[in-house]
Parts: sequence; C-alpha cells; structure tokens
Amino acid sequence: MQIKQNGSQASSIGPIGNFTGHARRDPIHVAASPSRLAVGAVTFDPGARTVWHTHPVGQLLVITAGCGRVGSWGGPVKEVKSGDVVWFEPGEKHWHGAGPTTGMTHIAITEAESGSAVDWLEPVTDAQFEGK
Repeated sequence: MQIKQNGSQASSIGPIGNFTGHARRDPIHVAASPSRLAVGAVTFDPGARTVWHTHPVGQLLVITAGCGRVGSWGGPVKEVKSGDVVWFEPGEKHWHGAGPTTGMTHIAITEAESGSAVDWLEPVTDAQFEGK
C-alpha cells in the first residue's frame, strides 16, 4: 500500500508548448511499472486550454469544478461543468480547458503505451476555442 499525503507532491505550471494561458497541474498518482496509469488534476484560468493532442490509450476527464470547454477535431465545441465526465477515444485529436470567463478544474486519467501517454500537437486557435 502507498499513501501520498496531501501537499506532499509539488504543483507545476503547464508548459507554454502544451497550454495556452495559465494552467496549474497537481499530480495525484503516477504508477510504477508494470502499471501504465497516470492521474492528475489540472486547474485552468478563464480562457486557458491545452493545445491539440492525442492519447494512445484514450483519456478520461472528470470535471470537478467550474465550467469549461472541450473539442474534438472536426466536431463542435462542447461545454462541460462540474460533475461531467468526458471520454476521448485512443488517438482522438482533442483539447480541453476553461470557459472564456470561467475557470475549470478536471481530473485527467491516462495510460501510457510504449512509455508515452500523450502526443502534443499545435495550439488551439481563438476561433477554434470559440467554436467558429
């Protein structure tokens, strides 16, 4: 058994190459091999979002606070609120983040394949974020 005490894992700011705007990442759990599981919370300031990206084994988001937006390549932008759950299929090109005037926090659950859990791509444009 392993217990990680609250406050024992350092927060970090989402790197500029992977996020637009201010996003704070708080690790919850990264399992040691043979597990491939990684879990973290991300808090987005209004207007902040990830860049387009994919996950080789998919990604599950649990929205825990606020109101945000999610989008998949070629699809409409959708609003998500606290209590919503979002599943992105393996290889699905997508993004997620806050709303234009509201912050949002989610728990992200991913698995790695061949040592990689995410492939970061290009930034989401303001027009894409606005659903235009």
